[in-house]
Amino acid sequence: MTLIKSISGIRGTIGGNPEDGLNPLAIVKFVAAYATFIKKNTKVTTNKIVVGRDARISGPMVKQVVLGTLTGMGFDVVDIDLATTPTTELAVAWEEACGGIILTASHNPKQWNALKLLNERGEFLNAAEGAEVLKIASEESFVFADVDNLGNVYVNNTYNQKHIESVLKLDLVDVEAIKAANFRVAVDCVNSVGGVVIPELLSALGVKEIFKLHCAPHGNFAHNPEPIPENLTEISDLMKHAKADVGFVVDPDVDRLAIICEDGEMFGEEYTLVAVSDYVLSHTPGNTVSNLSSSRALRDVTRTHGCEYNAAAVGEVNVVTKMKATNAIIGGEGNGGVIYPASHYGRDALVGIALFLTHLAKKQMKTSELRASYPPYFISKKKVELTADIDVDAILAKVKEKFAQYDITDIDGVKIDFPEKWVHLRKSNTEPIIRIYSEAHTMQEAEEIGDELIQIIRDMCK
Repeated sequence: MTLIKSISGIRGTIGGNPEDGLNPLAIVKFVAAYATFIKKNTKVTTNKIVVGRDARISGPMVKQVVLGTLTGMGFDVVDIDLATTPTTELAVAWEEACGGIILTASHNPKQWNALKLLNERGEFLNAAEGAEVLKIASEESFVFADVDNLGNVYVNNTYNQKHIESVLKLDLVDVEAIKAANFRVAVDCVNSVGGVVIPELLSALGVKEIFKLHCAPHGNFAHNPEPIPENLTEISDLMKHAKADVGFVVDPDVDRLAIICEDGEMFGEEYTLVAVSDYVLSHTPGNTVSNLSSSRALRDVTRTHGCEYNAAAVGEVNVVTKMKATNAIIGGEGNGGVIYPASHYGRDALVGIALFLTHLAKKQMKTSELRASYPPYFISKKKVELTADIDVDAILAKVKEKFAQYDITDIDGVKIDFPEKWVHLRKSNTEPIIRIYSEAHTMQEAEEIGDELIQIIRDMCK
């Protein structure tokens, strides 16, 4: 069993001994610690916390424990139940709540679940705030409410629709242009909450022909839920059989968006943000931000619009911090995460779909033609499983020393920038692995530099 505490929340596998995994005892402890933190730090007086969840099998169990703990700490809870991560983020702001908890392990397999912790703006806690929550949890320095001060639970199932309506109202979303394009759209929602929300969004955008794959939200994922090419063979085949114009794939909590071309080829998860940014910048020039593991293509496209690109450490909260510091008008992560501040500061696949379809409609191109219009980069994503005896910090220090003659960035792991390619090594926030991302002008080059670093790591571990 596994429990990971990081900037991405409290994430673990379900079951096991009291000391292991995301079991009810652990949930109570961390939720009580979070409630204590919120009570101490919030400036909002509503005494409300919003709770939403994806469709994981463990979701109802985890939710009941979370609701009981929050009411036991004296908070009123707005239970929005099945809702996307961006929907929950928006609901916090719309409810003027003190904070929010999203019950989702994002792209992790069905054995996992997690507590993603939000502040009063519906944004993730930063590293320092997360550390304070963990300190409170470890010290168990929380006090439950007496019987006269217990909270209440209020159910509100309207927020998915409100989220869709807010997307339709964005200035750069052109519903009429999308309607006129008569798109045929395929979707794979990996048996989670996207299966409820994404078809409704597409219908509201005027898409009349929708081909659904794995849209039943039962949480027994039909394939590995991470939206990367090796997991998307079914929708690739569907594209050709259905003669669809574009395909969309989301992860279980719908903050990541992968796009499939009409010929069944991957648009490239990295290029979701590139394409959407290209459209946004063409109408509203401004700065952009992505993380260190994201494609150089965003930098190149930003510069073609005469604007400035900046890189942040991996993690949504880090990207958001950099976006605010540079007044970026769009940003995100190369894993298909689009952050559009005109909506809110959170990765949002609904916003990504609406902006992309508008862009595609106005370009009057095939999806593959749009992809070919962007700078040609190929990114390789590899990983090395961690064992207890692997000293990640020592490995990263040795790698940094070995490649010292190149441009090194070490704000998040070690990124080595070569003239025509780069490789980034970092410990995952969500899994017990070292991620090795590399990018070059050909996939072969990207794979080769990634494999080289994996071999270096293995040699260091001998």
